Amino acid sequence: MTKRKTISAKEMPPAAAAPFLTDFDLYLIGQGTHERAYEKMGAHLIEMNGEKGVHFAVWAPNARQIYLMGDFNGWHGESHPMHSSNSGIWTLFVPGLEEYAVYKYRVVSQHGESFDKADPYGFAMEQRPKTGSVVTNLDRYQWGDGDWINHRHDRQNFDRPMSIYEVHLGSWRKVADEQWGTRYLSYRELATELIPYVAELGYTHIELLPIAEHPLDASWGYQVLGFYAPTSRFGTAEDLMYFIDQCHQHNIGVILDWVPAHFPKDGSGLNYFDGTHLYSHADPRQGEHQDWGTLIFNYGRNEVRVFLISNAVFWLEKYHFDGLRVDAVASMLYLDYSRQEGEWLPNEYGGRENLAAVSFLRKTNEVVHGLFPGVLTIAEESTAWPMVSRPTYMGGLGFSLKWNMGWMHDTLKYMSKEPIYRRYHHNDMTFSLLYAFTENFVLPLSHDEVVHGKGSLLNKMSGDEWQKFANLRAYYGFMWGHPGKKLLFMGGEFGQWQEWNFNTSLEWAALNAPMHQGLQRFVKDLNNLYQQEPALYEIDFDWTGFTWIDANDSDNSVFSFIRNAKSMDEFVVVVSNLTPVPRENYRVGVPKPGYYREILNSDSAHYGGSNMGNSGGRATEETPWHGHGQSLSLTLPPLATIMLKLA
Repeated sequence: MTKRKTISAKEMPPAAAAPFLTDFDLYLIGQGTHERAYEKMGAHLIEMNGEKGVHFAVWAPNARQIYLMGDFNGWHGESHPMHSSNSGIWTLFVPGLEEYAVYKYRVVSQHGESFDKADPYGFAMEQRPKTGSVVTNLDRYQWGDGDWINHRHDRQNFDRPMSIYEVHLGSWRKVADEQWGTRYLSYRELATELIPYVAELGYTHIELLPIAEHPLDASWGYQVLGFYAPTSRFGTAEDLMYFIDQCHQHNIGVILDWVPAHFPKDGSGLNYFDGTHLYSHADPRQGEHQDWGTLIFNYGRNEVRVFLISNAVFWLEKYHFDGLRVDAVASMLYLDYSRQEGEWLPNEYGGRENLAAVSFLRKTNEVVHGLFPGVLTIAEESTAWPMVSRPTYMGGLGFSLKWNMGWMHDTLKYMSKEPIYRRYHHNDMTFSLLYAFTENFVLPLSHDEVVHGKGSLLNKMSGDEWQKFANLRAYYGFMWGHPGKKLLFMGGEFGQWQEWNFNTSLEWAALNAPMHQGLQRFVKDLNNLYQQEPALYEIDFDWTGFTWIDANDSDNSVFSFIRNAKSMDEFVVVVSNLTPVPRENYRVGVPKPGYYREILNSDSAHYGGSNMGNSGGRATEETPWHGHGQSLSLTLPPLATIMLKLA
């Protein structure tokens, strides 16, 4: 950072700040209804009274005094006092100050304590371990994704395919570096390497683990310090804009993992911001996540709601994200989340529901869907809370989609069992269909399932090496056939052996081995088939899109069903044999006579399988079966999923 000239306090007329942050802005913030508070809060490059400079605004109603400090005043703690207002917002206009100035607020509490705080609304931050905010212009980048944005509503409709590649940018791929040994790829390098990779494998979306600024690498981004600042690990704000722009120009949507459930106790962050628990609750029975050592937002405070709702709008508006995956929704909804008796406070009606959080989530979804038609909000919610993905006017929370955590846990438990025992756990694979259409579900095989000793997806599978690969291919085939949108964490597409480590790159060397290559080819073909067959995606959230052929063949551990498109003539037959026993002349009933092409076979030698199958397809026989007037006599390969379509 180049040395800056010192700017004295005499250059700053106190009255000049008032016109930028208007009385109407202050009213909306106080009422909790300002949807774009970031346009006035934080640091803004503006011209005021004929002078160019930076306007600062920070909410700290209980502070005795606040000073602006930075590289422009030698980090002197008292040379730039800010001006208070009845709203609790402190302001200052600094003429002559330019972009890239580094700053903090020195907050003096009513008890005389002083804290040096990063700007809650700061648009950029220094690289860790430093925590200063950086004056940044977000309006310079020239976007080229107009066609994508204009058609986003159609591209992301519920009747469109959605296959999501979940990525932790810091560990997707690292490259050699003279200084550090290895380093991250930058946003622009990721645009060159990650985007073509994802496009080649046929994914429709990338979901980024949290990229708001976070000092602690080991938090994976879930302990956010700079809610409005993209992490500087990978480059500048404009570099991130370029990455998203390039995704859109390659017809790939981008979803942001958003973290409004909690914030860390870092001294330079929101914790104890003005000498009080301003953003959280003073009572630890309300204010602290004991499992995570983080603090819970006070969703009942209007200015906190504005901070978070504006943050959701900010990422969608300034960075053109196509959706927000909202982290840890269950922890927000329940006052007794992960707490013992006596460790939580009930709501005003004596219940365990966090009514303020419910109100906040509903309002956030209403604002987002109102301002950005076609943008998705996705809840990571693991309980039986009703109507998570139903509109607020129906009494729902208003999310577009919800992760199906139950499906994930049940099916992974089943696949980890030796095939000889699977007959006794058959319902682990079928139970999800009892509730599959109560919500708009995403089927996630996420990062959380491949860390903390849980092992990689490949290692979760039972059997020897060949069987592990066969199991995983069959499982993916079952998953892509099952109703719901799809999500797979990076590394799962080629069968990484080790569980995910945020400190190291994915095991790309594994792709030197034929079995890993085969699995990657299978995922590519599966994604491409998925996009080509409307029956696999058009009706994900209604019974009309799914019909069991036989849900009860536990003796053979075989599952067979039909996926239906909107057109009655479009359907796909899916059959999974989840034992290593090939099954000849296995009969399944089908709704129409004719020749059924085998459009997918996870046991193909092309993928590393034993190459059993149905010689390209089978014709029906007039043998009534499974309630249908005709049926197919199939060869079911071992540990495999096949899909067939009427020619």
